[in-house]
Amino acid sequence: MRTTCTRLTALLLGSAAVVTLASGCGAGDDGKTVTVNIGYQSKTINTVTAGTLLRDRGTFEAELAELGKAKGVTYKVEWKDFAAGPPLTAQMLAGQVDIGSMGDAPILVNGSKTRDHADVKSELIAVTGYNLRGSLNQVVVPTDSPAATIADLRGQVVSTSVGSAAHGMLATGLASAGMTLDDVQVLGQDPAVGASALQGGQVAALAQFVPWPQKLVFDGSARLLHDGGAAGIATFHAVVANEQFGVEHPDVVAAFLTAQRKTTDYLNQNPLAAALQVAEATGLPPEVVYLYNGPNGLVNFDPTIKPQLVTALGELLPFLQSLGALSDLDLGEFVDDRYLRTVYGDEYDAAVASVAAPAPLTGADTVCGGAVDGLATASEVWFADAETTAVAKTPTCLLRRIGAESAAVRAAYVPDHGTGIRLFAEAATWVSDPAAGPDDRLLPFAIRADAQQYAAAHPGATVLDYQAALTAR
Repeated sequence: MRTTCTRLTALLLGSAAVVTLASGCGAGDDGKTVTVNIGYQSKTINTVTAGTLLRDRGTFEAELAELGKAKGVTYKVEWKDFAAGPPLTAQMLAGQVDIGSMGDAPILVNGSKTRDHADVKSELIAVTGYNLRGSLNQVVVPTDSPAATIADLRGQVVSTSVGSAAHGMLATGLASAGMTLDDVQVLGQDPAVGASALQGGQVAALAQFVPWPQKLVFDGSARLLHDGGAAGIATFHAVVANEQFGVEHPDVVAAFLTAQRKTTDYLNQNPLAAALQVAEATGLPPEVVYLYNGPNGLVNFDPTIKPQLVTALGELLPFLQSLGALSDLDLGEFVDDRYLRTVYGDEYDAAVASVAAPAPLTGADTVCGGAVDGLATASEVWFADAETTAVAKTPTCLLRRIGAESAAVRAAYVPDHGTGIRLFAEAATWVSDPAAGPDDRLLPFAIRADAQQYAAAHPGATVLDYQAALTAR
């Protein structure tokens, strides 16, 4: 059992959070009951395999029940929901969370803030989901905003979570336009607050992480202005654990990661069912959850710690240090895959090396004919009266499929022509290119300026909205 409980004052991103620890951390009074405190972010759907979906399916509790039988110990799981990473870190500093999941920037702050306290020192032990392009962070503006590019935000108020990967994405995006954060008015807000501020006209733009930008797009209250993938810097969410808890209960940590792996496999094998389950548990629209967590989705769910993700952490460190959010952090010491190696065994190195989509979109195109197997053009539609989705080889074929059906469409998903990122067909800006093949003539773009640029470079090409594209199919 844990032997030390202390009183700490946690300084996170310039805010003082004073917390008092209760006695009896870890084990129960009888010495045979171990309480495991799990911190998660229910609405951050990139973490569902270590949070919402894991909790809802009871997989971790099942693993602990088996472990308890073997050890003669009763395990009790306490799930603690947080809106973002910083308050979760505050509770880890307080010794109130043993294992937690959060985004890459908060994870670095977590590692830096806990490293000087032996009883709460944390380590990064697994990933939940990632996007190697960085497309999990985006900037959106109201649908009627005059802004065409991120440069048009000069002097405007932009809401973001200060110190988050989305904040870093905003800085990088502005830099690509020859600007800095000083050229906009950054307003630090939690994601839900920022979303409301955008809808209420109180800010010009929202720079945030999953699922907030695309939720606003789906609601019809925003459009995408800038995709974080433009910088090509990977972004991800991951699992951190109290190192001392792991020393005292390594089998519990291994059980958690075993349960996370099983949950990840379930999501990748049953993406629609998993999306519906997450939506039911969180209140998020299932269509938005499925955009991120479905086949060819914006998130690759994979617990393994890939070198590209560790490299991305190293690239993010200087930005957070410039904010005064953390001191230096030894990533070689902080990142530890020993538990995962126990869970995966001989399969681990091969799993780490693979960056293939774990849930590719496949099937047969019943309108254009042939197999659907390409990440670059594979598309999908979810009809309101259907229990499953339908697939198409290309966005053009998808529009034909929609036009041939009388049923209402819950959501249709297409890949951006230039980047391949998954987006809502209805929210896309479309280009009709008569020089393309008959099944490839209608091209979707996530960002209006990209569509206009493509049309200008291709004689005869015209920019269309969704309804016009449906007619032109």
